[in-house]
Amino acid sequence: MDFETVSAEKFGASLRGIGLNLLVRDVPGLCATLVDVFDMTAHRISADFAILVSGTDVFQLHSDATYHSHPLPSLLSEAGARGAGIEIRLYDTDPDAAHAKAEAQGMTVLQPPTNKPHGLRECYLLCENGYAWVPSRPLSEND
Repeated sequence: MDFETVSAEKFGASLRGIGLNLLVRDVPGLCATLVDVFDMTAHRISADFAILVSGTDVFQLHSDATYHSHPLPSLLSEAGARGAGIEIRLYDTDPDAAHAKAEAQGMTVLQPPTNKPHGLRECYLLCENGYAWVPSRPLSEND
């Protein structure tokens, strides 16, 4: 599917399984961060919307303005974290490389890269919208 030219109707009809759609204050700004820190690709970037691809996974960003007649924005605080309680896990993403890039982008480091007893090396990074991004990879013999 060509994410740059697909119609909204065809894109919507193609979505399956569990979807992720994040409401954000600044779509282009978060796109730039996700592309730089996590090597994602971003498509159809506008002030209102973007399609993001991480590996084979596709998700969406929408600006608050696109939800003007939707009840969800009334539940969001204008200031502070929006994604409290959710971890957006990016498996097979180098936490050490992401951590270095995240600091340069000004993301908040909640936890630096750490080897965990569940077999992953991971870190916790908070974007400006308050979503927790968790790049991780399986532990290796060198860890």
